[in-house]
Amino acid sequence: MTIDNDTTPEIPRADRPRFLTETLFESFDLPEPLLRGLTDEGFIRCSPIQAQTLPVSLEGKDVAGQAQTGTGKTAAFLVTLFTRLLAAENLQPGLPMALIVAPTRELALQIYEEAARIGRYLPFSMAQIVGGVDYVKQADLLRHGVDIVICTPGRAIDYFKQKIFKTDNIRIVVIDEADRLLDLGFEKDMRYILRNLPHYEKRQSMLFSATLSHRVLELTYEYMNLPEFISVTPEDLAVEGIDQVLYHVGKEEKLPLLLGLLKREEWNRMLIFVNTKIGVEWLAQKLKGNGWPAQAITGDIPQRKRFRLMDDFKDGKIKILVATDVASRGIHVDDITHVVNYDLPQDQENYIHRIGRTARAGKSGRAISLACETYVHHLQPVEDFIDYKIPVAWPEEDWFVEDVAGRVAADRQRRSRKPDDRRGGRASGGRPSGGRTSGGRPSGGRSSAARPANGRAQGPRPSPVKERPVPWPPRPEGYFPGTFFGFASGPPPATDGAASVPVDSVSAEAELPSAAVSADAVPAQEAVADAPKPKGRPRRRKPRKRKKRAAPADSAQSPPASGMPEPPVETPAEASTDTAATSD
Repeated sequence: MTIDNDTTPEIPRADRPRFLTETLFESFDLPEPLLRGLTDEGFIRCSPIQAQTLPVSLEGKDVAGQAQTGTGKTAAFLVTLFTRLLAAENLQPGLPMALIVAPTRELALQIYEEAARIGRYLPFSMAQIVGGVDYVKQADLLRHGVDIVICTPGRAIDYFKQKIFKTDNIRIVVIDEADRLLDLGFEKDMRYILRNLPHYEKRQSMLFSATLSHRVLELTYEYMNLPEFISVTPEDLAVEGIDQVLYHVGKEEKLPLLLGLLKREEWNRMLIFVNTKIGVEWLAQKLKGNGWPAQAITGDIPQRKRFRLMDDFKDGKIKILVATDVASRGIHVDDITHVVNYDLPQDQENYIHRIGRTARAGKSGRAISLACETYVHHLQPVEDFIDYKIPVAWPEEDWFVEDVAGRVAADRQRRSRKPDDRRGGRASGGRPSGGRTSGGRPSGGRSSAARPANGRAQGPRPSPVKERPVPWPPRPEGYFPGTFFGFASGPPPATDGAASVPVDSVSAEAELPSAAVSADAVPAQEAVADAPKPKGRPRRRKPRKRKKRAAPADSAQSPPASGMPEPPVETPAEASTDTAATSD
């Protein structure tokens, strides 16, 4: 996106702000082409953040600035950047000399447009490197060589790892909306970018943010060279130019009250904030259904469509824009008269950024907040953060307007999902994937109606069908549980030999091998062998055989009636003889 100085379109500027200081831009030692561009754009006197930043930054010192959005931070670092690059020496041609990092693509576009207007008479080329659009075109711009790169972190790292974006010649780095970069999860990306830049002693670093949290200050300590901290407190600016009001209302009454406020308030352009993307889509459809021209903007919308929506909002074609906090940082429109917090922000710092969309550049605006039972517990942290008690107003009964839109498409998404409605839960035919077919047996997968034309199944694989256990076969008549282990179904017959056998010998008999089993157990074993064995029953583990103790060679005694050999009995004489032999 190289600038063509001759074809830059004339963009109408807003009225001159009323909060400007007496410091003039021409009082600084600025190059004449830069002063001409500032004059053409209406920059004559400095805002508070500009008047405090430029004396420090033009000397080459690092700056960490805190100021409310819409107070001129962009012009403050652009004037410094252009002036320092014009005076730089020993620059390598074809390599980027300055890097500006923004959290969102919309904010990067706004910085690019502002730099194009201010630097229209300067010999610098610029490129906007953001995700979602023109991947090959942006890579070609970097290969051909640009002077200033305005980017978002993800796309810049992508080109850096491919060695398309080279940072060896970077002399100035600017981090805009630093707190939002960290809130969006870009902390590791920012550290990666700053580590791969020239050392902070060889470059100038500038950081700007609406709030300077501890995480932002940590970045300044690690990657900046003793920066000068400049603060224009956002609390004073937010309260001074913005008329804030709070309504306590039930969750089901928020939409009727909003419809009533749209009729009662005198507004020109309105921005409504909702905490969730589904809520944004639902509210935009509800407003359309009630006759209000509203559009929704979230992070899921394709980039080209987001740019088109932003242009329509700036041009006045869209009067009501419903957005999330993620998309709000890229909304830089001067004529927003009303900001509505349909949901109170979950992060207290976001309240400053939300209401900062109105009353920009010293103008007045109105911020309306609706506190319901779901988000009212975020009210106290917000008031503690801004050190201001938001005035409370109570709506009248006739302020509530009935919703005539009825059910909208987003109602289905707002309801809690049922287990059958989850992805992969049901096929297009209405039956669960992997369920039963008309025959009653498990199909083991999706039906043919749910399979796409390319033959590849969609969604997760169906779980395998578990086999039912085989039923246990019926017991034979007269079955006794002990017969499986060799016991008879009744008490053994009384015989002469069996009467003299002790009870302990029965357990020992069960542990003997089959050759040592008495003849009384043979009929029982044959009955067990003839009985039908159950199918599918696991094999029984064989019992371990007990080792027999070898009888002494001179033993002439016969085994007992039970079949077990008796252990040898040691006489006292033999014991004394063995003891004596051992002692010798």
